[in-house]
Amino acid sequence: MDVKNYISDGVETFEAVINGERIQWDSGLTYAKHIQTKELLSTQIPVSDKPDELLFIIMHQTMELWIKLCLHEAKIALKAIQDDRLPNAFKTFDRIAAIQRHMIHSWEVLATLTPHDFLTFRGYLRKASGFQSYQYRELEFVLGNRDADLIVVHKDDEVVFNQLNLALETPSLYDEVLRLLHRRGFKVPEDLLERDWRQKYEPNDQVEDQWKVIYENVDKNWELYTLAEKLTALEYYFHEWRFKHMKTVSRVIGYKKGTGGSSGVSYLSKALELSFFPELWSMRTRLDEPYTADDAGNPGLDSRYPTDE
Repeated sequence: MDVKNYISDGVETFEAVINGERIQWDSGLTYAKHIQTKELLSTQIPVSDKPDELLFIIMHQTMELWIKLCLHEAKIALKAIQDDRLPNAFKTFDRIAAIQRHMIHSWEVLATLTPHDFLTFRGYLRKASGFQSYQYRELEFVLGNRDADLIVVHKDDEVVFNQLNLALETPSLYDEVLRLLHRRGFKVPEDLLERDWRQKYEPNDQVEDQWKVIYENVDKNWELYTLAEKLTALEYYFHEWRFKHMKTVSRVIGYKKGTGGSSGVSYLSKALELSFFPELWSMRTRLDEPYTADDAGNPGLDSRYPTDE
C-alpha cells in the first residue's frame, strides 16, 4: 500500500487510500493520544485471577466516568442559574438526563454477574466499597444532599477530602435555584438565602407555596416551571439509578453486608428516601384541578370560573 507523507501546518502528515477511502493521519494528535487509549486500558488491574472480576472493574470504572461527566455538567448548569441564563441550563439538564438514562441501563450488564461469579473474587476486594466513591459523594453534595459525616472515609486523602469540603461549603444547585426564585420576586425565606451550606436542607412550607404558585400559573412563569420540571426529571432518574443499583446488588449478593461494612441492600434502600428538591415533590399533592370531571365539557360551570349569570 502506498503511503504519502508531507508537511501540513508544520506537522508530518500521512495519507493512504484504504478500501476506497482517502484516509489521513499525522504525527501530532492521534485518536489514541487524544483518548489516552493505552493509559485507559492499562487501568484494569484485577486483585484476583478470577475471570469475572474484569466485568466488575470495567462496570465501575465506566460508571465513575459518567459520574464525572454528570458533575461537570451539573456545575455548568449551576453557573447558568447563577447568571440567570435558564435556556443554557435547560440544555445542560437535558444532557444530564441522557447520561442518567444510560447509567440506569448499564446496571443490566453487571446483573449478568451471578452470585457464584461474584463470590469467586468478592473476598479479594477486602473492604473496598462503592461507599468510598468520592465522585458520587460530590455529585450528591452539588445537587443538594448534604451530610458532612460521609467524608470521614476520605480523611487520609488530603486532595479528595478538601475537594469534598469545598463542595459542602458551596451553595448547592437547589440553593442557587432558591436564590433565583428570590431574584424573580418569589417569597423565599431570607434564612435560606444565606445559611450554613454544610447543613442538610430542610423542606420549607413557604418554598412549597412558591412552587405551587408557579405551577398554578404556568404561562406566566414558563421558565421557572420548565426549570422545575428539569430538576424533577434529574431527581427522578437519580432515584431510578439508585433503585437499579439496589436491585442489582440484591440479585447478586442478596442481603449480605457490603464489603465496606454497610447493611448492603438495606442501606441502598434507605437512600431511595432522600430528596434533592423536596418541595417540588410535596407540592404536587396540593395542586388542584382547574375544574371537576363533571364540568369538563363546560369549565364555566365551575365556581372558580364564574359566569355572568
